[in-house]
Amino acid sequence: MLEEVESWLSRRSWSASDRPLDHLVAARTKDPHRSRVSVVLPALNEEATVGEIVAEIRRELVEKVPLVDELVVIDSGSTDATAEVARRAGARVVHRDAILTRMPAVPGKGEVLWRSLLVTSGDIVCFVDADLRDFSADFVSGTVGPLLTDPSVHFVKAMYDRPLGEAVGQGGRVTELVARPLLNLHWPALAGFVQPLGGEYAVRRSLLEQLPFPVGYGVELALLVDALHAVGLDALAQVDVGVRKHRHQDGQALGRMAATIYRTAQLRLSRGPLVRPEITQFERGPGGFVPRTHAVDTEERPPMREIVEYAAREAA
Repeated sequence: MLEEVESWLSRRSWSASDRPLDHLVAARTKDPHRSRVSVVLPALNEEATVGEIVAEIRRELVEKVPLVDELVVIDSGSTDATAEVARRAGARVVHRDAILTRMPAVPGKGEVLWRSLLVTSGDIVCFVDADLRDFSADFVSGTVGPLLTDPSVHFVKAMYDRPLGEAVGQGGRVTELVARPLLNLHWPALAGFVQPLGGEYAVRRSLLEQLPFPVGYGVELALLVDALHAVGLDALAQVDVGVRKHRHQDGQALGRMAATIYRTAQLRLSRGPLVRPEITQFERGPGGFVPRTHAVDTEERPPMREIVEYAAREAA
């Protein structure tokens, strides 16, 4: 590990308990015009979990203490009761297709996160995945905390244990097999991040609006790498929030995710054309193994500040 990263780990890695809620609320009052917090949950068919997450955030960080100003669920085309459950729990629900209608939406998590910037106004935007179980409000207060108390911090990732069933620490398979090797080999300054692909992080809007967003699962890697180049390592941080439990995907879905993340890294390494933006996987059929080929996400959305509707809103 680079000496720079060892130093960063000692200075920019904290626990959620390091910043009690009353300290965060007090920090907000010192500069209320730059401390509005928006929490965004991208959701696709998450009726089983989204309500409890929304209710926890509202109860702990809206009603008990005034930390969160906006709580928004962006519905990415759910076919279940995700939107209704989230609305009943206290979130504002916006459908992906209702945002920036002149530009048709494409499927993907990054697409939803990018569009969320147009329907939120917080100076700090905190993203939280909607499939978490046993959710704690520490995921929000922990990642938002450094941004409220230290103006030199611009991007904070949550770090946590990720169990796979009863196996402790075995949940981050794509992280360990793909993302961590890529970061260590090509962006060693980011080698200190425990959960580089985690979906829980908080970022200053002023940084987010400068960055391009891959439309798919490559978004977390891309934002981290691009933020490093935009603001430098010392403006990045991570906070320990405990344990993250969520729905795990099967091996083939993880393979497609891994290909997307590799492609995202490849573009940032060369910005050249892809040799073959597809991944072929195999399923056993009645007559043997059958190849199934899937497209790998090849589209990115431009920095939000280049979108005329966003610029007009900010100027108003």
